This record gives sequence, C-alpha cells and structure tokens, in this order.
Amino acid sequence: MTLSRRGVLGLAGALGSVGTAGAVGAVGTAAAAGAAGTAPAGRGSAPRAADRVRAADRVRAADRVRTGFERLAADGYALLAGQKVGVVTNPTGITADARHLVDVLHADERVDLVAVFGPEHGFRGTAQAGDSEGASRDPATGLPVYDTYDKSGQRLADVFTAAGVDTVVFDIQDVGARFYTYIWTLYDCMRAAALAGKAVVVLDRPNPVGGRRAAGPVLERPYASFVGREPIALAHGMTAAELALLFNGEFLADRPVRLRTVAMSGWRRQSFFGETGLPWVPPSPNMPTPDTALAYSGTCLFEGTNLSEGRGTTTPFEVVGAEGIDRRWAEAANALGLPGVWFREAYFTPTFSKHVGKVCGGVRLIVHDREAFDPVRAGIGLLVTARRAWSGFGWRTDHWIDRLTGSDRVRTMVDAGAGVEEIAGDWAAGLARFRATRGEYLLYE
Repeated sequence: MTLSRRGVLGLAGALGSVGTAGAVGAVGTAAAAGAAGTAPAGRGSAPRAADRVRAADRVRAADRVRTGFERLAADGYALLAGQKVGVVTNPTGITADARHLVDVLHADERVDLVAVFGPEHGFRGTAQAGDSEGASRDPATGLPVYDTYDKSGQRLADVFTAAGVDTVVFDIQDVGARFYTYIWTLYDCMRAAALAGKAVVVLDRPNPVGGRRAAGPVLERPYASFVGREPIALAHGMTAAELALLFNGEFLADRPVRLRTVAMSGWRRQSFFGETGLPWVPPSPNMPTPDTALAYSGTCLFEGTNLSEGRGTTTPFEVVGAEGIDRRWAEAANALGLPGVWFREAYFTPTFSKHVGKVCGGVRLIVHDREAFDPVRAGIGLLVTARRAWSGFGWRTDHWIDRLTGSDRVRTMVDAGAGVEEIAGDWAAGLARFRATRGEYLLYE
C-alpha cells in the first residue's frame, strides 16, 4: 500500500462515518441562536447594546472549532453503537460548555460506557510528572478507572480485556511536543488494542500551538522511550487524530489496529488555541496556559540539565534558570537574534522540583510574534548560551537530554561549542524526510 493510498484511507476513516456531523452541528447552532435571540427591535430602531452582545456571542459560537467529541455526539454516537466502550481521557476531555465527556457519555442511553482509563497524571490530573493516580472508581458515575501509566504491549492489552471493552475511545488535549507523553499513551493503546482485538476511536482536538510546520530533530530508535516511542519530529505540528493515522500507517503496519478518527470542524493549521473558541483546561499540572505550551517544546529540554525549567513557579517553561546565573545569560540569548522572541533577565524561587526554595537567576521568554517563533531553536539557543555564560552548567548524569532530543547529537554538539544554526543543520535531512511522510496524514488545511 502506498503512502498516498494510506492517506486517502485515513481521510475516509476520519470523515466517512461523521460526514453529516458538520451539517447537523450547523443546524443545531442556528436553532440555539434562534431560541436565545431577543424579540425583534421595532422597524427603524437600533438594536439594544445587550442584543448586539448576544449577536456577537452567537457569531463567535458559530465560528468556533467543533471537537471530535462534538461531531461524534452530533452524529448520535453512531460509531459506538452496540459496543462496550472505554474512554482514555483526563480533565481536558470536556465539551464546549465544560462538561466532562465521561459524565455526558454515561448519562446517554445510546452509549454503553463501561470503563475509564487514566494516563500519566491520572484521570483527574492530580499526579505530578512521572506519576499517576492508580486504579479507582469514579465517584460521579461509579465507573471503574484503570491506570494505563507505565503499561504497554500485552500488559496493557490485558487491562483492556479485563475491563470488558470492545472499543477504546481516546480524547485528550495534546500540546504538540514529541516528549509530551499523551501521544505515546495513544500509541501504546493502539498497539495494545490490536493485541487484544479491540477497536480504537480517536476524537480530535486542536494542536494548541498550531500545525503549520514540524520542527526540530527526529528521534533515532536507539533513544526511544516513553518520551518518544517512534521517529517523529520534536515539534510534530500534528493533531492526535493525524498522529494516530501516521502511527497506524507507518509504525504499526505489522499489526495495525482497527482505527477510526473523528476530525474537528473549523480548525485550520495556522490557528493557535486562543482562536479556537474552546475553553482551556491544563492537560498536566505544569501546563497552566496555552502560552506554556508555546514555549514547552524548547524549554522542556532543560529537564535534561541542572537548571530549573520553571517547575514550582506560576510560569513553568516560560522561565528557566539556576542559582548563580546573572544578566549575562539573557544578554547572550538576545544577541542570537532569534525571531519572534525576547529573553528577559528574570529571578524566581521554585516551590518544588529543582532548586526548591532557592533564588534562581535566569531568563523569561517573551514571545512577541507567534508565527515567527520557533520554540525548538529557542531552546537550543538557550542551551548553547547557558553553557557559555554560566560555569555551573551541566547535563543530568543519566543523559536524559538524549531521550528528549532523540539522540546524543545535540548534547555532543553543544559540548563541542557548536552554534544554533550548525546544530539545526545537523537534523535538517531527517526533518525533511519526516515532513514528507507527515504530509500524507494531514486532515486539515
């Protein structure tokens, strides 16, 4: 099967079963707008200010993005008819009016929801990085909640079998970075579902930093881990549904899962999260805002160093630093002239994680042009200048940076004194190959 053929099949899988959902959604919106409207103003009279506000709200509601879940619901949950359903989700699995999809599905007699599966951080999102909430029972619905964290392959397949599900539904907000683990929870669930003979349905959500381009190094397989199972770019520029199609076509071809994806309507690749009209729920404890997500694929690289990446502050991943760093780092970073971002001298005291309770000097990223900003190059620039400006700079002794970047090349090149452009040039060929493959699985313009 050729790549282009897989791409065509992917589109059919994404849109075929919900082809009328957009039309149903439009009718529903129009009906709601009519019901919410006020009585017509008299002939020749101007509408009251309150009426103008309501009209503006209705326009914004009509123009906003419809998630995969909304389109599934608008189609009467046809994809789930006659199946025992389990949902992989967390606090981000919400409707446009902030109800959780587990509550909505459980209350709907058309869906036989029998289980919930929690990822890293847990179904309720209370656990910190590298942890989960364990197994429990959801007090709101009485449903069993299974823990998927640190499970894959046959072990995870056995969880799906024990839960008694026919179909595994995935609905979690991603942030667009290879080392954000929810996309690998999706990958692990797809592989395990294939082993267990289950189907997978992926309900799509926006990439909050847009999907205009892929950026950064592509993972090399010897460095695979839960922060990168397969060779994709560090900033992949894809949505969860697009990644699912790519996973099934490229990496699970030996045993593909029965996969259906439900695409969004109204989302375009150049859109940032604030343009979607959707509510933001932090997908993990240290991802409080879409601005955090914008910087994350670059500054999370500092997890692999002895500097704080801002955990334990109110702006994680937007500030980085350590004891003993002064203004010279910000000056060196600004001298790189990286597009779309300024680096401001900053001081902060983490309340947990690295350098807890100690005053750290460092930089704050101020993104002034989101379209021009390349977070991966910004992260590399900060690594290069931190090593030059601060004598205390060091890598984690386990070389975690190699897992984050996908090889040892960034670490060894920074240590050798290479600059940003030289390091980015080293990954250019692999990135070009990934971009070509990625193009076969994109669902949106």
